[in-house]
Amino acid sequence: MEEGTREDYERLTRLSDEHKSANLVDNLLTMLDMLKGPNLGYQVNRYEHSLQSATRAARGGESDDLVVGALLHDIGDVFAPANHSDAAASLVAPYVDERTTWIVRHHGLFQGYYFFHHLGGDRHARAAYSESPHYDACEAFCADYDQNCFDPTYNTMAIDEFVPLLHEVFARPSGLPGVAPARP
Repeated sequence: MEEGTREDYERLTRLSDEHKSANLVDNLLTMLDMLKGPNLGYQVNRYEHSLQSATRAARGGESDDLVVGALLHDIGDVFAPANHSDAAASLVAPYVDERTTWIVRHHGLFQGYYFFHHLGGDRHARAAYSESPHYDACEAFCADYDQNCFDPTYNTMAIDEFVPLLHEVFARPSGLPGVAPARP
């Protein structure tokens, strides 16, 4: 890498960006698909839970960013089950607003309000973040678009209805901090 020229790295960046752009949404859909399977004691599996979360957010008039965040909030379970919230937030952060990223990053802890106390934990652990400007939004997300999204009778939108939105959001410029986007 040390011997590369500006032209080399402009070309490599362009080729990499083209490849990522062409495959990112399909890769995300594959990861979402991996949430299908056992219900693990819940009434629906994690894939259905994710669709239901996004459906409720869309029907609730939430921003495109939050709808995408709702759809992908548990995607980290596929590759980082011990840290799924941070993993999912890292995936969406370059493409969505700060509020949505914060919600996705903290939803696991905030969701604990509904069950930590049953396992000997502190259901109010989320209070450590009470000074955050996104605290109320995360609390509302968990109440409206997470803890209640295990209903097997809910009329959930199909994944195909979210694909155009995924393409729109994940087509936004991202990239490395301090590096200008590649030129076409």
